Amino acid sequence: MAKNYYTDEKEWKWLFKNAIDWDKIVPLYYPEFPSADGFNNKEEVVAFIEEMITATGEWAGGPVTERARKLDELGSGTIENGYTIPSEPLQALYDEAKELQIIGLSAPTELGGMGAPVAANLLAFTQLNRACISSATQLGFFTSIIDMLERFADKEDAERLIPQIISGELSGSMCLTEAGAGSDLGSIKTTATEQEDGTYLLNGAKIFITNGGGGLGFVLARIKGAPEGLHGISLFLCEQTIEENGEKKRNYEITKNEHKMGLHGSFTCEVVYENSKAKLIGKPHNGFRYMLHLMNEARIAVGLQSLGGIEACLSYAKNYALEREQFGKNLMDHPLYARNMHDWETERDAFRALMVDTLTHFDIYQKLDLFKRHGKELTAEQEKMYKNAKKWTRRRTPLVKMYGAETFTHLSQRAIQALGGYGFIEEYDVSRFHRDSFAPLLYEGTSQIQALMAMKDLMKFIMRNPAKYFTGLVNANPIANFFGAGSEEESKFNSVQYEFKKNFVRLLIKTLKPGTNVSDPAEAKSFFNAKEWLKEENVMKLTIHAETIALALAYQETLRVLAKHAAKDDSRKELFANYHKLVAPRLQSIYEDWRHW
Repeated sequence: MAKNYYTDEKEWKWLFKNAIDWDKIVPLYYPEFPSADGFNNKEEVVAFIEEMITATGEWAGGPVTERARKLDELGSGTIENGYTIPSEPLQALYDEAKELQIIGLSAPTELGGMGAPVAANLLAFTQLNRACISSATQLGFFTSIIDMLERFADKEDAERLIPQIISGELSGSMCLTEAGAGSDLGSIKTTATEQEDGTYLLNGAKIFITNGGGGLGFVLARIKGAPEGLHGISLFLCEQTIEENGEKKRNYEITKNEHKMGLHGSFTCEVVYENSKAKLIGKPHNGFRYMLHLMNEARIAVGLQSLGGIEACLSYAKNYALEREQFGKNLMDHPLYARNMHDWETERDAFRALMVDTLTHFDIYQKLDLFKRHGKELTAEQEKMYKNAKKWTRRRTPLVKMYGAETFTHLSQRAIQALGGYGFIEEYDVSRFHRDSFAPLLYEGTSQIQALMAMKDLMKFIMRNPAKYFTGLVNANPIANFFGAGSEEESKFNSVQYEFKKNFVRLLIKTLKPGTNVSDPAEAKSFFNAKEWLKEENVMKLTIHAETIALALAYQETLRVLAKHAAKDDSRKELFANYHKLVAPRLQSIYEDWRHW
């Protein structure tokens, strides 16, 4: 029976109405009313967005879910004459997306899109991932490429290409990875040679490119003579079919579609460039900076993708349990089974709250960043919003990517076990959920890369002013804040944060070994000198703990959001309490690991 992944979900309805800051988001898209689109006030805009995600929720819960197994079995399609040809179920997805105008949901209205907030588009993306991760992945490379064109390409190219993407004629890809350059992008070998007309010829090959045959790609390459490493990389726009002398010709070739353990319905391609004509995006040698914007957007998307997968596998396992009897009882009447399901659903609901809160910051950052890139001067209030949204987006990005992906794989495994022997049978969808769950662990930077980013950001924050951080630890003591704490949830969150800081400082002193005898003036000076903390051999020792540091930060950020929701609505207090109970022993285990390493 088909479901609606919005109207059938009480939790999503609460989050939509209470956890997304529409008061801040809507004015960025509709600065005055009545708007050009005919809206008279903010409430009408929010109601319209809710109608859209109700429609996408019905589509995702119906046709996309029903087609998912067939797409997994038949695969994404074939390669013919260097082009990718979608399979029948993938083409059906594209056709339905065009009919429902999903592709242009957040695209500019002047180019044929609907101009909806980024948050609306990403809510629909989450629904699609619950239905079928392969389908969502393929469609994601329509909307993300629209954003890149609008943000970084020449106006002429954006106006020419974006309408073609909205109409489903084109999609695209981000072409980074090479055989010898995975996470180490600075070692890429693809070259770019400038021509007299200002275009460039690309030569090289990219591997593991999602949707590489979509029709155009943003390609990282090194202009001949450019510096080595990341600082010498440039970004290029390369179209697969170009016109020369009045004739269309293939500009680059798709030579392989990888046979993967999961994500069968999504193209993963090898792309070969042989004197492929391309245009430079922005300034030379700034390519990694531009691509980093799309990578960070993609990492937020992977967090949402993981959330959709978690929802899918737990919903499947719960429905199975409610229909299955063992030892004369329904499975949910067995205490251990019920306790496990309760814990899994607590983590799902808590992570969902974290992702939705992050969406607000991300949407504000995306829109104001677009204003700045197009030369629009921000008001003082907008500048303040921009800096705040950028800070929280930066802080959350590696955490939601890592936490979501790791949790998805873990809970999809648990869903298989929840079905017993049936979970091992391909007829049951939990097998597909688990196979697909490994892709979010790997692309857009592995969990280990995310952990290192999170640790690096925390260290940069501390090293700006070590003295301030360490003296601030005293003020963070729950005893010092006893009379200032608000709710019980806020008090518990403050205690968790204090425990992290206290244990993390111990870890820093243990691994980085600055002067620790603060009674000695020379030692004390060393202790508060940032350079003394950053000796390479000691920092490398700290990286051993990057994953546990990032997990501890992710748990804290989730508790921060849940405490905020509990302050807004008493009905949210139970989720905070359940999640606090779930992660408290995990945090203590992390601190024990730090103490005994």
